Order: sequence, then C-alpha cells, then structure tokens
Amino acid sequence: QADARSSRLAWIRMDITTILFYVFSGILLVSSFRVITARNTVHAALFLILSFFTASCLWMLLKAEFLAIALVLVYIGAVMVLFLFVVMMLDLNTDSLREGFWKHLPVAAVIGALIAFEMGIVLMGGFQLSDAPVATAAQVSQGN
Repeated sequence: QADARSSRLAWIRMDITTILFYVFSGILLVSSFRVITARNTVHAALFLILSFFTASCLWMLLKAEFLAIALVLVYIGAVMVLFLFVVMMLDLNTDSLREGFWKHLPVAAVIGALIAFEMGIVLMGGFQLSDAPVATAAQVSQGN
C-alpha cells in the first residue's frame, strides 16, 4: 500500500528545476503560438522576444550557458531590436493584406495535407535498420 501511495504522489517530489522547466516550456509554447496569431506586428515581435528569452532560460536550466547567452545577445539584443525598429518605421497596414486570406484556404489545406503525408512517409520509412554488420569492440580497437 505504501508503494501505491508513493506512486500516486510521485509528481509532488519534483525539484525546483523540473518545475521551472515545465513553467518555462509552457510560457514558450504560449508565446510562440501568440507570435503567429498576433494581429499587430509589434506585438508579434514582442512575443518573439519572450519566446527567445524563455528558450534561453531553458538552455540555462540544461546547463548550456553559452547558447543561452548567445541567444540573448545575438537574437534579442541585435536582431529583434533591428526588426522592431524596421516594423515601427515602416508602419505597415496589415488589414489590407488580410482581405483575401480565406479564398486561398482550400488550396493551402490541400498543400498542407500533402506535406504532412510526405513527412509521414519519410518518418516511417527512414528509421529502418540497415543490414550492415555491427563492429565489435575487438575490431574497433584494431583500428585501420
């Protein structure tokens, strides 16, 4: 009975890094979804900055400090600032670009289904093991 209770309460024994991993992952998923659904391009860029920052936090949790700092310095510090500057300077009217969206939906759905089908074929057929003999430790130690 103690084993059953300990298995039911296993999720309580998460340490702080596991909890932070799930929190940052959830924020990353939501902010990435908001990047593609935001109507305002400035808001989309700000959500992209949030996505980069939470990805950087995830890399810090995984002890990849260089990648985390490089992501912050290069993408957030330079690329996104430049992108925000260009978006604000151009002040594009995106309402006129969205007017003909729904008339292209059937063609886009067919193309999307075709791409998903092709990806499924590649993924299912690409993981078959070859018939090549496996090298033993003695053969590897002999070298060339």
